Amino acid sequence: MPNSLFRKKSIDKILADVASGFSDAEHSGVHLKKELRVKDLTLMGIAAVVGAGIFSTIGEASFYGGPGVSILFILTAVTCGFSALCYAEFASRIPVAGSAYTYAYASFGELIAWIIGWDLLMEYAIGNIAVAISWSGYFVNLLEGFNIHMPVYLTMDYLSAFKAHEQVQQLTASGQLTQITADLKQAAEAWATAPGSGSFKLIANIPALLIVVAITYLVYIGIRETKKATNAMVFLKIAVVIAVIIIGFFYVTPANWHPFLPNGFSGVMKGVSGVFFAYIGFDAISTTAEECENPRRDLPRGMVYSLVICTVLYVLVALVLTGMVNFKELQVADPLAFVFGRVGLNKISYVISISAVIATASVLLIFQLGQPRIWMSMSRDGLLPKAFSRIHPKYHTPSFSTIVTGFVVAVPALFMNLTEVTNLTSIGTLFAFVLVCGGVLLLPKEAGVKGRFKMPYINSKFIMPALFIAGVLVFNKQFMSLFSGDDIHKNFPYFLFVILAAALTVASFIKNLSLVPVLGLLSCFYLMAALEYESWIRFLVWLIIGLVIYFSYSYKNSVLAKQSN
Repeated sequence: MPNSLFRKKSIDKILADVASGFSDAEHSGVHLKKELRVKDLTLMGIAAVVGAGIFSTIGEASFYGGPGVSILFILTAVTCGFSALCYAEFASRIPVAGSAYTYAYASFGELIAWIIGWDLLMEYAIGNIAVAISWSGYFVNLLEGFNIHMPVYLTMDYLSAFKAHEQVQQLTASGQLTQITADLKQAAEAWATAPGSGSFKLIANIPALLIVVAITYLVYIGIRETKKATNAMVFLKIAVVIAVIIIGFFYVTPANWHPFLPNGFSGVMKGVSGVFFAYIGFDAISTTAEECENPRRDLPRGMVYSLVICTVLYVLVALVLTGMVNFKELQVADPLAFVFGRVGLNKISYVISISAVIATASVLLIFQLGQPRIWMSMSRDGLLPKAFSRIHPKYHTPSFSTIVTGFVVAVPALFMNLTEVTNLTSIGTLFAFVLVCGGVLLLPKEAGVKGRFKMPYINSKFIMPALFIAGVLVFNKQFMSLFSGDDIHKNFPYFLFVILAAALTVASFIKNLSLVPVLGLLSCFYLMAALEYESWIRFLVWLIIGLVIYFSYSYKNSVLAKQSN
């Protein structure tokens, strides 16, 4: 059994299966439509990355890191850049829907492929729910600007309203009225005005539900329609972001950039979750491989182009934000609208609010496009029921998977508050990046193929030992601090990072490993280690649930298992 857990699906087998349409045998041999070119893929990458990060989480990151948060965007982009090159290598060699799941199947084997597939389902689902709830907030605020007021109990989740009601009662009873904030008061109002009796109240986030339904329908009816909607939204929001940068530049006070690192490098790293959350979407375009006209050429270009463009935009926005106001004022939900309101440009705030609604919708669109294709790929391999790989005969989309994705996102978005789960989404994405970078190191060497992207080879034999020694010398104090303190167990992720770095350094020296995937693997794992310890616990619990499903269903129903029998 141990060997069968890591049974691999060769690249030739993967490509042959897709070419023969094996996954469509149940539904009239219908295939996905090839509609996407490099421009579309680049815009999809931008659509996924320029969203809640630039309109929301950048404020929290700036509050902790000050103007130096721009460095964090660059570091994160470099980390994603290493991963993007690895994704590009895989996408060019295995131009198949499934993203990191399919890549892991070819490099690590079935068990690891299942783990990363299960991980991706969590990443996309939770990310989509959080984005839907975020969109609802932007949309409601936009309506307020036009004097359109929705009942509060139809714009938030039940649990938030209940907790606010309890908290306001406690603060009122103790006479601490000054601690009742506007947001808290509004949430309590939702509970007080909602129809129902006792603990049963009709409280639900209706805008979040409606946007998920609309986006799911768009993804369901075709990749061409999705492409057109994405391109239109991206052009509009990029225009707004560029306008924000240009106009904001004239209101920058250079004194606000001093000190550049007010809380040191550790303060900058506190924003890693929010900053990385902004970048997690660029890999979603790899799930559209089978809908690209020339995936071997266009997928790598689309990934790299979108990453570069988004990084430039993020760095410039971060510098403008922290230059317009003091970084201490930026711990707000809508930092862009806030800073322009702060300098008296309220009309621009309305434009930003409209752009935020569109930008967040485009992020949701790309995520909703990506997740069904993960379900579909896992179903093809027998790890999920056959229905998940069903292709619609008219629309040429994974129909059943798309509908399931809609329900998985819409129902929790209606009743739950998951705006605080960026850490869990980030750790899932980083884990995918780690495996993709590691998988490239395991790929068999291949002669050059015309038109295929090939990652440049840089021998890490002497570079990695030099970097490891330099890291030990520079971060010696931080390393020693891992062994002190009351919560040493919370340093476990950093211990894993040190062990992994040492092992890869030795392997690099002995086996002449390629430098780019090694640096990608280590940088992504370092960002994982920087996340909260609680996120690791939740992540491990999710993986354990996935393993239970794998051994109870997927292992025995796998296509490779049936072929071996």
